[in-house]
Amino acid sequence: MKLHELKVEISADAADAADNALLELGVAEWSLLQDAIARRAWVVGIFPDEQTARTRWTELLPLLTAAGVGVDGESVVRVLADQDWRDSYKAHFKAWRCGRLHWVPVWERDTYALFPGNVVIWLDPGLAFGTGNHETTRLCCERLVAFAAGRRKDGTKENGEGSVEQIRVIDAGCGSGILALSAVRLGFGDVTGFDNDPEAVRVSCENAALNELAERVKFFTADLVAGLAGRLAELVLANIQADVLMRFVHELLGAVSPGGELVLSGILAGELVQVRAVFATIAPDWEIESRTLGEWSDLRLKRPGA
Repeated sequence: MKLHELKVEISADAADAADNALLELGVAEWSLLQDAIARRAWVVGIFPDEQTARTRWTELLPLLTAAGVGVDGESVVRVLADQDWRDSYKAHFKAWRCGRLHWVPVWERDTYALFPGNVVIWLDPGLAFGTGNHETTRLCCERLVAFAAGRRKDGTKENGEGSVEQIRVIDAGCGSGILALSAVRLGFGDVTGFDNDPEAVRVSCENAALNELAERVKFFTADLVAGLAGRLAELVLANIQADVLMRFVHELLGAVSPGGELVLSGILAGELVQVRAVFATIAPDWEIESRTLGEWSDLRLKRPGA
């Protein structure tokens, strides 16, 4: 399969702003490349054909401009063979772990060694919108691993397949689906993921197939209102930009079952006080705490038990 790369140089001083803008805007087909020594930076996207690449760039450019990101050159499109784009990602996509969960490039499948009792999610940058390398995803993953460990410590029974019984997990705004798939790998048997972007849902399904989990998690297309309507879960994950989290505070809180947890990410550290205040006002009796990693923060809210 031939893919097309569109690459545009931007001001090196605007690299951080571009990185934040791409995540906040949810334009995950794009990534940021930097040469720290030469002090150069580029916005790069990979698409199935040149027309799609040009259209996506036309859509992205005004969003970057509004974020204060200056473009230093013309957009350049080139055709990539499969090996070209895979090799370009290998340089900066490395395996990482959180507790007993490992996120590993699929090209290391034959050589990567797991410790006994550990589990793995295989990731292919050609399929995923995210590889877990961003702070917002790591914050969510760490919360997920801690939640799984806590449920086992409290004596929750497991069935014969290792799935934790009676515990539901919702990945709201699933993106590449890797948080939902990680929940399945950690033993949760009732996992749902949804996104308002049909392409994200398609990619999530591809990642599920890559990890032989296609029958273990349900992905579907929906916004936060439709996706959470009539659903309750012991753990709700939402790695979405801060303004969206605040806009749908009632829907997110309403999806958490008694004694359950809501994990929010995609929050810039400078936005944390505002987001926390909004959720604390609506749910004053819930436990709430946060952490910061780099420029990003999360919130964990625990609903009182029945």
